[in-house]
Amino acid sequence: MSHVKAGGTAKNLRDSKPKMLGVKVYGDQHVKQGGIIVRQRGQKYRAGENAEMGKDHTIFALKAGKVEFKIKRVNKHGTKVAQATFVNVV
Repeated sequence: MSHVKAGGTAKNLRDSKPKMLGVKVYGDQHVKQGGIIVRQRGQKYRAGENAEMGKDHTIFALKAGKVEFKIKRVNKHGTKVAQATFVNVV
């Protein structure tokens, strides 16, 4: 027989890698073509002029220029009016 009791397993030793989300280029800053402006989960920010949204909701610039954030009112499902922040490259 063993003289040492069986040790239990620890459940809190695993951790996921950081995802580095957030705004990468702020308003009135210059961005290159293809440069990432916002990394996000979901659509907190929406793509406007000269900006495109990737499949993981990352917004990037289609042309080089200055970044501009605009708040607009949008219709949701035809009845509810909400505000959305659009990212434009001017």
